[in-house]
Amino acid sequence: MRKLLAGTGRSDITPAPGTPQGGWGAQTHQRGQGADLPFYAIALVLADENQSIAIVDVDAIGFDTEWTQKIIGAIHELTKIPVHRIRFSCTHTHSGPNTFRLATISEGLDMSLRYLDSLPLQIAGSVWQAQQNLKPVRCAASSGKCDINVNRRFRTPEGTPAVGRNWKGVVDQTLRVIRFDDYDETPVATIVHYACHPTTMAWDTELFTPDYPGAARRVVEQQIGGTCLFLQGAAGNLTPKRGFTGDTKVYRRFGSILGLEASRIALQIETLPRKERYVGIQQSGAAIALYDDEPCEPDVPLLEAMVRAVPMPVREFPPPEDLEAQAQTCRTELNRLRKEGLEDEIKAATAKATQAGWRAEYARKYRGSKVVDLEMQCIRIGDIALLSVPGEPFIEIGQEIVAGSPFAHTLFSGYSNGGFGYIPTREGFAEGGYETEATPFAPDAAEVLADWGKRLLNDIAGTK
Repeated sequence: MRKLLAGTGRSDITPAPGTPQGGWGAQTHQRGQGADLPFYAIALVLADENQSIAIVDVDAIGFDTEWTQKIIGAIHELTKIPVHRIRFSCTHTHSGPNTFRLATISEGLDMSLRYLDSLPLQIAGSVWQAQQNLKPVRCAASSGKCDINVNRRFRTPEGTPAVGRNWKGVVDQTLRVIRFDDYDETPVATIVHYACHPTTMAWDTELFTPDYPGAARRVVEQQIGGTCLFLQGAAGNLTPKRGFTGDTKVYRRFGSILGLEASRIALQIETLPRKERYVGIQQSGAAIALYDDEPCEPDVPLLEAMVRAVPMPVREFPPPEDLEAQAQTCRTELNRLRKEGLEDEIKAATAKATQAGWRAEYARKYRGSKVVDLEMQCIRIGDIALLSVPGEPFIEIGQEIVAGSPFAHTLFSGYSNGGFGYIPTREGFAEGGYETEATPFAPDAAEVLADWGKRLLNDIAGTK
């Protein structure tokens, strides 16, 4: 008899005190003091008689293509799961270790490299552990709302674009939850999907934190049991309602709010539905109707994974050697200011060096190209679809894809299977602002991505 199997695994990937911290241009310190909560790589392996699929949730801001390939390669080598059936997703916490801006590090680079070197096998180990724990499961999904996020594309009273709180901007507060239970209806795994930048903790903190996703997972595991994975949504233009702080109570509070709402949704999910059957009346002062709630074994969900190369249009770039020279000049000036200890000047120079660095990187990768292939992956679990891409798509892209999906439950995510780059809408480009300056993509990229997303969902929905 065909069955759906699931198993979970977890590796502690908490960085050691002294590891360089990264994610903020306004940051003046380099080394993190220690972790406020542990960092994890959490794996869910799903299998049937034909294939296995791995979904990995990692507390990290993200990784470049080189390190992503090393991590996915290590998972494949240890578990033999095909690469196209591995989803490697990052929560995108901004108060974790520096895993992608190594060129700006002048203190502790050896610790960053050792940390990175340790990750492929540690993350692969969590997937291997999940394989050892496979058991028959049923699954179901539901959704609700959580209002900890807000549109972040703000304009100052002077009309200058900034990252802030735009209360009139587009926002999606949908919270999606998938629950996997064993045949005794004991929770094995819960997937929580929500769109919001983990920027609660900012440049003032010297503590490593998994931000609100880590706190939310902890609450769900306390309330529901089993293992919780967090999958980030299309959060390119969404931010916490309160953030950019050094106060750890704020991210823990938002994580608790999200975790408790996710737990409420998960508790209402019945993976083994029941059919009401009236059986009679029991006299007890009042006439009380009696029922048998008979279990109705659901169909075993179809498990499948598909990958498409999306031809994303990119913008034009100046010669990379010119931009790299500018970036090196900025880094030299930054290191000079670090030695002098001038805090305000260090913040400005760090921001400038960071921006110059990603401009040079994009030019190296994309100059001379009109389109680049962006890997889009879809995992189907019955009437549930998990669609993911690298980069940071705007929420409007996710909304369009979900609205055009043939699935009852569609979870669209960025921050998966490596790479960076905002994916703004055409309207976002017209408005300007940070995300449109910090993207390698052209104004019509969002439309291309949404179109290909809907096509892939329809393709995988047609599988037998």
